[in-house]
Amino acid sequence: MTSETERLYERFGPAYKWLATATVMLGTLSMTLATTIVNVAIPDIMGVFGMDQSQAQWLATGFLAAMTAFMLLSAWALSAFGMRAAYIGAMVVFIGSALAGGLSVNEDMVILSRVVQGAMAGIIQPLAMTIIFQVFPARQRGLGMGIYGLGVILGPAIGPVLGGVLVDLFSWRAVFFLPLPTCLLGIVFAVLFLAGRESRGPRPGFDWFGFALLSAFLLCLLWATSNGQRLGWNSLLIQGLFVAAAVALVGFVLWQLRSSEPLLNVRIFAVPGFAAGSMIGFCFGAALFGSTYLIPLFVQEIQQFTATKAGLLLMPAGLVMAMSFPLAGHLSDRLPPHVPIAVGLVLIAVSCFALGTADVNTAFWVMVFWITLGRIGLGLGLPSINTGSLRTLDFSLVSQGAGAVNFSRQLGGALGVNALSVLLDRRTWFHTEVMAQTQTAANPMTRELLMRFQELAGRLGVSPDRLEPEALRFLGEMVFRQGYARGFQDSFLALGVVFLLALIPAWLMGRYTRQ
Repeated sequence: MTSETERLYERFGPAYKWLATATVMLGTLSMTLATTIVNVAIPDIMGVFGMDQSQAQWLATGFLAAMTAFMLLSAWALSAFGMRAAYIGAMVVFIGSALAGGLSVNEDMVILSRVVQGAMAGIIQPLAMTIIFQVFPARQRGLGMGIYGLGVILGPAIGPVLGGVLVDLFSWRAVFFLPLPTCLLGIVFAVLFLAGRESRGPRPGFDWFGFALLSAFLLCLLWATSNGQRLGWNSLLIQGLFVAAAVALVGFVLWQLRSSEPLLNVRIFAVPGFAAGSMIGFCFGAALFGSTYLIPLFVQEIQQFTATKAGLLLMPAGLVMAMSFPLAGHLSDRLPPHVPIAVGLVLIAVSCFALGTADVNTAFWVMVFWITLGRIGLGLGLPSINTGSLRTLDFSLVSQGAGAVNFSRQLGGALGVNALSVLLDRRTWFHTEVMAQTQTAANPMTRELLMRFQELAGRLGVSPDRLEPEALRFLGEMVFRQGYARGFQDSFLALGVVFLLALIPAWLMGRYTRQ
């Protein structure tokens, strides 16, 4: 503990660790609400601003990409400003960006507000993990992580349903204002229970060049993948952006290796147990954020759910996941970390494979069961990833390690949502083209549809030629909707394969993590 943290501990007694945990939980709850609540509003935002799916995914990807990059500022912000000032400053900027998002007049403004929100969320979450390790004794850190995880999971649990109700009762703009009360309460708690800056000397320098390289990598990679389908994967611009992303990534790693104050201590990835935990965290991030993006879009676009019903679909799974976190944290203190992680990965994979069979006729409660199964897997694995990864590091590296393991999970979320969006587009058009080629005039379904339209024309007393274009347009919409549904199925199946492959680093983590 730092000296000021010790003074706060003396002032509030044993209850201080819970007061500090409640403070960071409020911040994390605000951030996770913002992460997931907009997903149920995406179809409405697409309609208002005329956005397609590849543009709308930036509402999720932009948030996660900024969160990923700014997580690496967390350790510097803690050193430069202290826990209290860094936390409060990030919350104030977050509030301003939420207000800007709710008052947006075009798609660029709403996407920019999401990017700024994600940046502030990136600063908050590693601060929270750091304070957990400061105020809890070593034997109780798994429990602390489990309790703190309630804040991580409660947002995804209640956010979609609250967002759906707000969208249906008011408009999509209301979802940006929902996290504001917890933000304000978190600021009050921070004033009372978080420590200020310990050092009175000069503030440490910031690696602006390294941060620019990381930002360039994320921006080039995500922009290229999200626009490759539209501009062509072989186009000079797209290929140039992929090359630029690779160069920026290599440059970032080399720069961090030679920097005296790196944003990301890449040398800690040479610790086998930590590297394995980071790989698993990457996959868990893809599962959490990728499925939270795909599921509301699927049920609203394919099954024609309202925003409220889409939110209700996710709520039971989120609550079950939240309840599993304290138990999972307790188990992470008593079992080798790879055991609950492996069980969690299998449950997530089974959930994804089941969702890969869903279609327009799949019942509501069947979907709830499949989603809940995956969320139980996430709840089992996340505390063990955090404690198991950080357990491999010296205490002096815990702050850097907390930022790195969060960075890995958020990078998985950003790239996962982006990759799933691209896969959804490609598989949708593949299935649509295949089915369209079969819908010729000789096809029985096409002939039957045209015959019914001719009968309808006869009853209405109009020329069949006037209704035939409408029949073909209706058939085209049916074909696209079927292709769209199969694109979702392929995306869920691909996600399931990823989690089976993630069992390999889970096995490696079991070999190398200190008990």
